[in-house]
Amino acid sequence: MGPSRPRKPPPPGGEPAPLLLPGLLLLLSLASGVCSLEIQADSNVQALVGEPVTLRCWFQSSSPVTEKLTIDWTYRPLTGGKLEPIFHYQSEAYPAQSGTFRDRISWAGDVNKQDASIRISNPTMDDNGTFTCTVRNPPDVQHNIPQTVLMVTQRGASFQLTSAGLLSILVFLPSAIVIALLLVRMGKKLGLLKSRKKFSYKKSSIEVSDEPEQAGCGQRLADWCLQCLDTDEEDPY
Repeated sequence: MGPSRPRKPPPPGGEPAPLLLPGLLLLLSLASGVCSLEIQADSNVQALVGEPVTLRCWFQSSSPVTEKLTIDWTYRPLTGGKLEPIFHYQSEAYPAQSGTFRDRISWAGDVNKQDASIRISNPTMDDNGTFTCTVRNPPDVQHNIPQTVLMVTQRGASFQLTSAGLLSILVFLPSAIVIALLLVRMGKKLGLLKSRKKFSYKKSSIEVSDEPEQAGCGQRLADWCLQCLDTDEEDPY
């Protein structure tokens, strides 16, 4: 056997470059294998006092939904304060048993449809605040955390005219006017209304009246209405 050759020392800075390449590829493959999860929610929700409101939240996961999936909702008042857990889901819904939303939170989602929504019954103006929806679906570990701002207001007392209401008014009002005119004419024919002629009489040239010559505005208006009715009843020649 000949003399053994001395081993060449590695270059400064570590292993040779060809040996580093497989390690880098392994790290990249592991990093690319990390699953991601995306969550979407309404940024602003309007509600009325006493009327149920749904806070909608959706998620997209690259992994199938399993019993390990968890959903958590939290609440923070607009006036500030600590974060309050109000809802938890894992195979079953677990609404908060105490706190601001006790007995007022219910499950409105469907994990099979990637829906993580909840419903608030009997909301009040004290519920105004920021709600956060968090979803975890292992091995999905990376995701955004959207926020929903809820604004609860009183119902206004102003009358809102709908298209159906407007149509009813347009149909009812002319009909009411026509019926009223027909009743007036029928009443006059049946003697319920006295003709103007029965109230008027011809004064003699020497008769002096104690009443003023000119009638008031109300009397003249009544006489004009009766004259119009008399004119309508005359047959044209």
